[in-house]
Amino acid sequence: MSDKPTILHMLDPNPRVSPFDVNMAVDAGFQHIIPYTNVGMEEVLGLTQDAIFSRGPSGVKATGLFIGGRDPWLALDMVEEARKSMVPPFEMAVFADPSGGFTTAAGLVAVVIEQMREAGLDGGLDGTKVAIFGGTGPVGLVSAVLAADAGAEVVVVSHRSAEAAAKHTAVIKERYGIDTVPGDGSSESSRAEILKDVHAVMSTAKAGIQILSNKELCAAPELLVAADVNAVPPLGLEGVGVSDRGNILEGTARGARGVGALAVGDVKYRTQNRLFQDMLAGDGTLDLEFRAAMKRAMELLG
Repeated sequence: MSDKPTILHMLDPNPRVSPFDVNMAVDAGFQHIIPYTNVGMEEVLGLTQDAIFSRGPSGVKATGLFIGGRDPWLALDMVEEARKSMVPPFEMAVFADPSGGFTTAAGLVAVVIEQMREAGLDGGLDGTKVAIFGGTGPVGLVSAVLAADAGAEVVVVSHRSAEAAAKHTAVIKERYGIDTVPGDGSSESSRAEILKDVHAVMSTAKAGIQILSNKELCAAPELLVAADVNAVPPLGLEGVGVSDRGNILEGTARGARGVGALAVGDVKYRTQNRLFQDMLAGDGTLDLEFRAAMKRAMELLG
């Protein structure tokens, strides 16, 4: 590592960067944080090259690039554009975590895998069916890819219609070659159809929206794990407490295990911290996105 001060340049397509991410970066060890807001794709090359060429091959190793925003696909495209803009040996680590969605999704899927193993499935999600309700937002879409990576059949559920979900499952297919199933969560009957054979439910809807009632969860005959990222009342999954981590949901057919937002948040927080530390310790060639976050989250859980 260079003896120069550490600098993190934070690029965000939105009008402001996240104070959460700033705090995390400082606590991980970055000494200087420089925000850039309303950043368009066309500006990534210039900002990246300005950041790398001013410090020399050694100093650039003490420099990092963080990409925020909300759109996960735009963030990943910005990572790719930034990397293409670098000229070895002028290379810096790049970390994308739009709206904290990549590390939250990694924390969510990792804890669900943990609880599936606790429920007796040594393969975690491999060979299971997973439904992600409120699944068309950033956390839901990334969770869908990660759950599919882990061997699950994944249903991405929209509260509007299966057609609304299909627009997003098509993007997953185009970008990653992964088949996920669009699901209709607009009515109790359509939700019941989805729940009739799922092993795990993840709720990734906006805060303060109840996606599934306790009655619906109890009617799911194969359910083993129900996980929620919402900590704002009403919670996304009725009966799953914010601090739950393996608590048995009374009334469920197979004694499903609940996972609450604080349990997910604990893993998310530690994962994001470790990825910032990876930036500081690396040689500048790291591209840290949701699959890197998933690897770290699983390592943290042992």
